[in-house]
Amino acid sequence: MLLLLVGLLAVNIARPGRGVNLSSATVESGAELARTETSFGKLIEHMVPQSFFDAAAKNEVLQIVFFSIIFAVALSQVHGPARRFTLLCCESLTEVMFKFTGIVMKFAPLGIGGAIATTVGKSGLGVLANLGALVLTLYVSLIAFTLLVLLPIAITFKVPVRRFVLAVKEPFLVAFSTASSEAALPLALRNLERLGVPRRIVSFVLPTGYSFNMDGTALYLTLASVFVAQAAGIDMPLSQQLLMLFTLMLTSKGVAAVPRASLVILSGTLVQFGLPLQGVAVILGVDAVMDMARTSLNLVGNCLAAVLMARWDGSFVLSPDEAQNRSAFAGSALRQPLADG
Repeated sequence: MLLLLVGLLAVNIARPGRGVNLSSATVESGAELARTETSFGKLIEHMVPQSFFDAAAKNEVLQIVFFSIIFAVALSQVHGPARRFTLLCCESLTEVMFKFTGIVMKFAPLGIGGAIATTVGKSGLGVLANLGALVLTLYVSLIAFTLLVLLPIAITFKVPVRRFVLAVKEPFLVAFSTASSEAALPLALRNLERLGVPRRIVSFVLPTGYSFNMDGTALYLTLASVFVAQAAGIDMPLSQQLLMLFTLMLTSKGVAAVPRASLVILSGTLVQFGLPLQGVAVILGVDAVMDMARTSLNLVGNCLAAVLMARWDGSFVLSPDEAQNRSAFAGSALRQPLADG
């Protein structure tokens, strides 16, 4: 929530969306959209879907999240073959959709080039300055959050900052270059274990954090949503912006750790608050550059969370030699049952 507030403050100060002309969202139409009020009561009422397929067809992400939570709770209460079959179907479908997304993303550069050409053709070269301001605002906000929030937390909990930076540097570069947290996961698991975090903590905190602790993604969604509102000429009051933050905090949980997955969440939020989806096409032109930054912060935040959990648990090893010995001991312990068998 703190990161969302940082993003909200940054985008209201920089106001990078001012001056962008969306094709079907002028100042007049923006004022008309702004009159569509979204209160907290209406948001709660709207969360419950009439049908999962209807919510999916209308891109109502919040309703899909609500249905998924209830479905997961119901599935946890089921035992036997029905549960195993359902989990197997869901996992199989997930694997297929990841491959499907990979195929689509191979053609993403063509789509991004077309989006930039269309945006510049309709809005002029001046829109590139606004997009550059949006990218700069994101990077400055991420750096400020790292220095003003993550670093003091690390120092407060006596995390060895130098060793932590050396351990995270390599997976950070992998995440930055690939814009995928999943690609950097194996390297992050290995380096954190060498740093002194027990395997049981690393293997639990990192995968869980990739679904529920997406710091960079949360900041990006806040900036992008308000950017679209500014580009459409919609002057959203603070109460509407805070309500949008609450919605983003719910819908961003469980986002896939693959490139451009947060665009789905952004599209659903824009629909929820009556903002034009044309803004997504505008942002798409520079989304790859922003995706690298937010993915890297996601990785750093989750790695720090794993170290903090180990410090709180009292199992963090301060000495590098102790960490190496513990890693060797854990590996031999895992191999022992196989040798005995």
